[in-house]
Amino acid sequence: MRKNEPMISEQKAELLSESPEETLDLGERIGRMLSDGIVIRLIGDLGSGKTLLVKGIARGLDVPSQYLITSPTFTLVNEYKGRQPLYHADLYRLSTAVDFEDIGLLDILCEDAVVVIEWAEKLTEDIENTWTIHFATIDDQKRQIVIKAQGDNAIELLKKLEK
Repeated sequence: MRKNEPMISEQKAELLSESPEETLDLGERIGRMLSDGIVIRLIGDLGSGKTLLVKGIARGLDVPSQYLITSPTFTLVNEYKGRQPLYHADLYRLSTAVDFEDIGLLDILCEDAVVVIEWAEKLTEDIENTWTIHFATIDDQKRQIVIKAQGDNAIELLKKLEK
């Protein structure tokens, strides 16, 4: 596998980010590709690059640079206006499993928006048009990133990432 080039199977892409800048750039590439609403579930340890990827997605969605993209650890959900609305949720502080209704995201799913959820392993619902992105820390800079797509639209979007 070459650096930062996804290996695509029908539902999965794997890549290596060798720096925080590459993770940010990957997020921006993803954000630029998005034209329909999608739920992106982020899973990884603290400091693995989840919020950095969201910053890149926001950049790719043309969220104005005056917005400070931070993890909504205490507010649970932040909303940013861009080419498409971006809802950024963080479930880190929640001690039990939750569903979208519990955190107010059920109505958002009906919109043409991008919903990105950190600590998504705490969600109980299975959503049709979803990417699940797993971050594994290799060292201080490098991250193994695995993207799994569920649903026809999400799989098609994943194929676009290869191009």
